[in-house]
Amino acid sequence: MHRDTQLANWTAVCRLDEIVPDTGVCALLNGRQVAVFRIGDIEPRVFAIDNYDPNSQAAVLSRGLVGSIGERIVVASPIYKQHFDLASGECLEAPAQSVASYPARIDGAVVWVAA
Repeated sequence: MHRDTQLANWTAVCRLDEIVPDTGVCALLNGRQVAVFRIGDIEPRVFAIDNYDPNSQAAVLSRGLVGSIGERIVVASPIYKQHFDLASGECLEAPAQSVASYPARIDGAVVWVAA
């Protein structure tokens, strides 16, 4: 469920150096908790998905473990360990429990997310 970038409002979330490589942080965008992840150190990329894990019914995805399954970059929920694709929000084990994903970018040293 990637949000349309042309209709979205971009919000500055934090400085890039405030996110440890290969981890996530939680941001509040328009009253919604969003998990923002920094992948890599030398050429970092950022991703954003809902922070709410529908499997455990808790807002915990930003604290999950980042890794990969095949070519997909994922976060494992810290509670039941389901994997969520950071690009699409798809839950690999239970696609019906997928979450929304949001466009994210780095501009200068700032992380921006569209909501």
